Amino acid sequence: MSRSMNRDRVPAPLPAPGAGAEGPEAARTPPDRPRLSNPNAAPVMVKVPPPASIRLAQLMWVLSFVFGGFCVVYFFIIRKEQLPLIEDAVRAVDSTRPDAVYASAADIVFWVCFAIMVGLLLAQITLLVSFMSRRPGIRWWQLATFIAQVLLYLVVIQLVAMGPQGTLLRPALLLQCGLVLLALLLSTFSRAMAWTARRHDIRRAGQDATASEL
Repeated sequence: MSRSMNRDRVPAPLPAPGAGAEGPEAARTPPDRPRLSNPNAAPVMVKVPPPASIRLAQLMWVLSFVFGGFCVVYFFIIRKEQLPLIEDAVRAVDSTRPDAVYASAADIVFWVCFAIMVGLLLAQITLLVSFMSRRPGIRWWQLATFIAQVLLYLVVIQLVAMGPQGTLLRPALLLQCGLVLLALLLSTFSRAMAWTARRHDIRRAGQDATASEL
């Protein structure tokens, strides 16, 4: 009798995996995926636009070059009209010399001023290229060219920029000096100084390429 009752029993179905499970195994989560990038990767050099103060300083430099080029061309054009005026200015210092001496002195004064004007313009263009490449100590050389430019302006207004033609040369030279001074002041702002001192823009692992000090 007992054997027949055991044969009639049907085994209970097993519960589905996780259907009624309780305990720590029910809250088990799959492991995290492995990282696809190495957090210790080497920094990468990137190209980031310079801060606004540097861009404004560069614009002021370019405008000063435009006025400087105008002064050079205009100064050469008015050479014949200015030479007699330069002779009179030299004669006012010492009138005991022959006329040939005053003519030679006028030529020397004119061409020296012209050469310095051209040399300063070329030097400032070269220094601006070095400054945008973040070479160290370029601001001091730019300051030296500004001081030389101011001294040249004082000489020109006393000996060269005279007469009707000089009325246009003097304000152009003065405006050129003002633009150079403004460019130097803009390049000393805090973010401009930090941009120069950084020398290179570096992007580290996990950092956006544009996330730099602007």
